[in-house]
Formats: sequence, C-alpha cells, structure tokens
Amino acid sequence: MTTAVEHRAELLAGAAVLVAAAGFLAWGFGGGLAPETGYEVRASFPDVDGIAVGTEVRLAGVKVGRVSDVQLNPDTYMADARLTIPADIALPADSAALIQSDGLLGGAYIQIQPGGSPENLAPGDEIEDVQGAVSLLALMMKFVDSQAQDEGDQP
Repeated sequence: MTTAVEHRAELLAGAAVLVAAAGFLAWGFGGGLAPETGYEVRASFPDVDGIAVGTEVRLAGVKVGRVSDVQLNPDTYMADARLTIPADIALPADSAALIQSDGLLGGAYIQIQPGGSPENLAPGDEIEDVQGAVSLLALMMKFVDSQAQDEGDQP
C-alpha cells in the first residue's frame, strides 16, 4: 500500500522529468519556435537540393538568417526561396545567393555573397545572381567519364 508521501515523491519526479524534457526540446530547436524577425528577400534557384524551410542563410560563414519558404514556381519551373534576413543587415542590390554543401555528408546552406552596389535590397526584392545546388554524384560521374575517355584515346 502506498502512502501520500510516496505519491507526492512520484509526482515531483514526474514533473522534474517533464521539465527536463521540455528544456531539451527547446534547446534542440535552438530557439526555432520563435519567429525570425527581419525582412524577406526572394531568390529563384534552378535546383534547391538539400534546402528546406529552416535551412541556414550565412554571410561570410556566419549564420544570419533562415529559409522561411520554398515553393516551385509553375511558370518558370524554378524553386522560389524566401530568405529571412535580420533588419540590421543591409544587403547590396547586386548580392549573390549560392547553395553550398556543408561537407561531404552534411546538409546544405545558402551563402550570401554581398555585392558592391550602393543601393540595398528592400523587403520583397529578389536576389537575381544565384547558383543552385551542385550534385557531388554528378561531378564524380563526369570525372569518371572523362578519365574513361582519356584512357580510350591513348594507344
């Protein structure tokens, strides 16, 4: 038979476990539950392999924002990405957006390369200079194919 003291101890232990789980959940999301503040710019990529909502946007290797939306444009067949940039970071109008790989087995992120224009991108503007994702498998296949052709050309 359990006593009231044992019930209270079990209740307190359960509450502590729930608080710890909520803390780990918040830490795991890295504050991702709070909406990003700033302004949005658009970029249309031919290929966004590895990019999804929440993917990091980096400037000089430093995380400065996130991808807030990715959708297929049915008119251009390009992937339209919306990037949320902090309000205190003004991007020159001729900036470029490149999809970079985060290592051989890692994910991808969008690297912003600022241009030299005296005018800045306004909220809702489009980054026109883009480079889509590069497939490592396709690059390796091209290399193997070129090596096979080189060997075939030799007597």
